[in-house]
Amino acid sequence: MYDIFSQMDEDQEEERILSRKHLTEDKDELSMRPTTLAEYAGQSRIKDNLRVYIKAALDRGDALDHVLLYGPPGLGKTTLAGIIANELGVQMRVTSGPAIERQGELAAILTNLEAHDVLFIDEIHRLNHSVEEILYPAMEDYALDIMIGKGPAARSIRLDLPPFTLIGATTRAGLLTSPLRDRFGMIHRLELYSEEEIVQILQRNAALLSIGIDKDGLEILSGRCRGTPRVAIRLLRRMRDFAQVKGTGVIDREICVLGLNALEIDEKGLDATDRRVMLAMAEIYNGGPVGLDTLAATTGEDPGTIEDVYEPYLLQIGFLAKTPRGRVLTDPGFVHLGLDPVARQKERNILNNQIALRDIEEQDKTRPDAEM
Repeated sequence: MYDIFSQMDEDQEEERILSRKHLTEDKDELSMRPTTLAEYAGQSRIKDNLRVYIKAALDRGDALDHVLLYGPPGLGKTTLAGIIANELGVQMRVTSGPAIERQGELAAILTNLEAHDVLFIDEIHRLNHSVEEILYPAMEDYALDIMIGKGPAARSIRLDLPPFTLIGATTRAGLLTSPLRDRFGMIHRLELYSEEEIVQILQRNAALLSIGIDKDGLEILSGRCRGTPRVAIRLLRRMRDFAQVKGTGVIDREICVLGLNALEIDEKGLDATDRRVMLAMAEIYNGGPVGLDTLAATTGEDPGTIEDVYEPYLLQIGFLAKTPRGRVLTDPGFVHLGLDPVARQKERNILNNQIALRDIEEQDKTRPDAEM
C-alpha cells in the first residue's frame, strides 16, 4: 500500500516528469520536431483537413485562413504551427500572449511580416485586451489602425498589412473573447494520443537520439505517458539513462520496470503526487466529498495546482469525480490504491435511505387524508 506521507516534505516546486508543461530538460525538443504533415503522428482528422486548406491556399496564391489550435499542453500545437508554415513555404514569427504588453509591440511585429507569413501567438488567451483590439482589423482587413497625437489634435491612420496567417494556440479556449475567437476561420482541438500513435512518436525520437528500444519498452512507455507526446519523449530520455547505467544500452521491459519504479510512476501513469492527493481523500475523508480548498490545505498543494495539474487526468481515467458537494474518489480509485471502497459504500446506502425516507414523508404530507 502507498504511504500517504511519503513525499509531504519534498520540495513542491520540483519539476514533475509527468507534467505536460514545458520543462527545462525539454530544451532539445525543438530540434526533434517533425517538419511535415507526413512526419507528424496522430491528429489524423486535423492533418487531413489542413492538407486540403493548405493546397487550396497555395493553388490560389492566397494566405491561409487564420487557425486556432487548442487543447492540453504537450500535444503538439507549436509543432503543428511550424509544420503549417513549412508546408506553405513561408517564414513563421513566434511570440506569446504575455510577452506583448503594449499595442506598439504588436504593431511592430505585424508591420515586419512579409506576404503570406505565419504569425504564431502562443497562449493567445493571455493577450492584453487593448492589444487584442488592434488584432481585429489586422485579421479581417489586413490593416492596422493607429492613433497619432493626443487630445483634439489626435487622428487615426490606417496602415495596410501584407496578407498573413495568424495561428493562435491556447490551453484555455474558454478564456478567449468571442470577437477574437470568431475571427479564426479554422478552429481545431488537439486530442490525447492513442498508444499506437505514441509508439510511432517514440520510434521516431529513439531513432533521432540513437536509442535502442524493443517492443516491450515501447508498449510500457506508451501506456504510462498519459497520451501526451511531450511526456513520452521525456520518459524515453530518462529510460535511456537507466539502460546506459543499469543495462546493456537497450530499453527493454526490465529497464522500464526498474526506471519507472525508481521514478514512482505506476501502471496507470500516476506519480507519487497524484497518489498522495488520492490517498488524502481516501484515508482522511473516506473518499469524499471534499472541497477543493480543504483538499489543498490537507495535501499542502495550491488549489489552482490541484485543479489545473492533478485533477484533469484523474477525471479522465475515472479515479476522481466532481459533485455539487465536492470531489469524490471513485471505486476504481480506491481499488488502484489497494483500498476497500466498502466503507464508503455503507455511507452512500445510509444517505440513499435518508433520501428515500424524506420522499415518503413528503408523499404522506400531500395525501388527501393527511389533512383530516
